[in-house]
Amino acid sequence: MQFFIDTADIEEIRDLAATAMVDGVTTNPSLIAKSGADFKTLLAQICEVVSGPVSAEVTALDAETMLAEAAALTPIAANICIKVPLTWEGLKATRALSDKGHMVNVTLCFSANQALLAAKAGARYISPFVGRLDDIGINGMDLIADIRRIYDNYPALTTEILVASVRSPEHIHDAALIGADVATLPPAVLRSLAAHPLTDKGLAAFLSDWQKTGQSIK
Repeated sequence: MQFFIDTADIEEIRDLAATAMVDGVTTNPSLIAKSGADFKTLLAQICEVVSGPVSAEVTALDAETMLAEAAALTPIAANICIKVPLTWEGLKATRALSDKGHMVNVTLCFSANQALLAAKAGARYISPFVGRLDDIGINGMDLIADIRRIYDNYPALTTEILVASVRSPEHIHDAALIGADVATLPPAVLRSLAAHPLTDKGLAAFLSDWQKTGQSIK
């Protein structure tokens, strides 16, 4: 499974990229607004740090303007992935962009039927929002499992499942078991994947025993 980080904080991206655990980055208008940075300048900085796909979301609602915004974003770097909403206009833009060889991430997916449409339109990634489904009492992972089964039924569909709205390590665990291709997760969730109380306990015991030897490795 690939890990994308869902943030527009360039310092967080630099720090986590140093671990070699970051395969890409996803951004959205809310994250950009929170950063307070100039959108295009920030995207260029992110693309310098991360060689994998960097999702840049359009804000238009009609396909023609989405394509015009995409034309302003794709020259920033070769790894820019245009992010569009899962609407009919977004699907039109997806087809046009994918036909030109651009990566497209279709976002705000909440049903398997929507995911099928995005794949047929040529999306590189489909972003189902598992956390938001959980919020309304629907198991988001059931959607990931449904999409995986549907895509596997049709080998001609090459769209990758990018699990979004990740809230916890359990989401990553479950998505990996299902076979999702990518998960985009907040920096805090990525860091939490390495944490376990028994790891901390074992490390403390080892260090305590080592100190009793009075030795130094250096």
